[in-house]
Amino acid sequence: MARRISCLTVSSRLLSVLLVLALAPVAGADEGPLDSWLQARVREHTAWFAASQGTAGEGRPAALGLGLWRERAPGDRGIPDFVPPTSLAPLIRAVEAGVVNITTVALRESGLGGMKKATGSGFVLTPDGLVVTNNHVVAGARQIAVRLSDGREFPAEVVGRDASTDVALLRLSGAGLGNLPAVYLGDSDRLEVGDWVLAIGNPFGLDHSVAHGMISAKERVLGVGQFDDFIQTDALINPGNSGGPLFNMKGEVVGVTTAIISQGQGIGFAVPINLVKDLLPNLRENGKLERGWLGVVINDDGGNGERRAPVVKDVYKESPAATAGIRPGDRLVAVNGRTIGSYLQLLRKVALLAPGTEARLTLMREGVTKEVTVRLIVRPAQEATEGLLQRSSSEEDVGLVLRDLTPEVAAPLGVQAWSGALVSTVTPSSPAAEAGVRAGDVVTEVNRRRVKDAAGVRAALAKGSAGASILLRVQRGDALQYVAIAR
Repeated sequence: MARRISCLTVSSRLLSVLLVLALAPVAGADEGPLDSWLQARVREHTAWFAASQGTAGEGRPAALGLGLWRERAPGDRGIPDFVPPTSLAPLIRAVEAGVVNITTVALRESGLGGMKKATGSGFVLTPDGLVVTNNHVVAGARQIAVRLSDGREFPAEVVGRDASTDVALLRLSGAGLGNLPAVYLGDSDRLEVGDWVLAIGNPFGLDHSVAHGMISAKERVLGVGQFDDFIQTDALINPGNSGGPLFNMKGEVVGVTTAIISQGQGIGFAVPINLVKDLLPNLRENGKLERGWLGVVINDDGGNGERRAPVVKDVYKESPAATAGIRPGDRLVAVNGRTIGSYLQLLRKVALLAPGTEARLTLMREGVTKEVTVRLIVRPAQEATEGLLQRSSSEEDVGLVLRDLTPEVAAPLGVQAWSGALVSTVTPSSPAAEAGVRAGDVVTEVNRRRVKDAAGVRAALAKGSAGASILLRVQRGDALQYVAIAR
């Protein structure tokens, strides 16, 4: 105490000396550099002295550090709208009843014979007994049992499942259904990197284990398929967590935990719940993913990583898009009110909707926003769609008939979907035939510009001037080669 009083006394004396020096007139001279320097030191020392006694005058917080750093004054609330979590116990108590343990019995693989048991997780979707889990948890299962947190156990059967999204829908049977603890679903599009999340599941058979973490990244592509759109989190996800819910801090399910990278530590992934929402009606009605078809050819100009709404390059005749009045040049900005920023996002949102579904599309046409309603249909066979699209004269000039490399077309060829255009027919004695192009070739570039579908090839061919040669890069088996076509 004596030391503090001594320090304050010295500071008071120093402040008094500085004040006298600063206020003393300098004979025969105007205010000079020394006066300005002294006054600045007085202001700094006054601020420091006031801060050391907990006040800066007039209710203002003290400025500590004298310009070298910043410190928050006592009572400063810090970052606006940020509330650090203290305990997650109330949240866990509120949601854990809706998390279930799933046990399956299936035949052993590799011809070993006998049966094997496996465990996974899931969550109650409706009070009457619909449960969501992963496809790989129940694929091939002969028996499925679902146990709730209160110990009740029900047999279950698969209503529908889809391997491309790794989502499955189960229905429980037995007495006591109708008042099951269903969870709330949230909006995964509103998630931000850094948001807190909570995973509950049954890793290694340990019932209702809880892990918390944050959103590490969004829209992760893992190479699983065209619906890759994973949430990455550092909440611990282990074998047995598969199919369990990922909760936000409002107790809403924002993802279905689905995969781990075995080589990594603390890296987990979840299917966004908005994707699951789009898929669930399809699984309930059809038992599998029946993909809707819009009937447009897209010019995906976001290849440089820029997020931009896709532009319609062409519209198939008599397609849902044509019926709704969609035209080439329209930019599709949202499906059912959800913004889309790439061709793949459009593909996911449309393909997950069942045929017969009415979808609301928001488009931009010549700077004006419009909304149209389309009723999706089953995608026609590839041969049928070729007849619904006007083939460009430039394509006929060189003697090519092209097909899109859809997943169904690409898989038997062993090539990546949407990595070019398949040459289905070459007109005899045409420029393409004379240049050596063959049916079965995959065109990946036109005049050194990459193309991903038949429409891209047609557009590139149309840009060429009459009489100019065309340089194609084609994949033939495992080989890539250039072919020059004179026209």
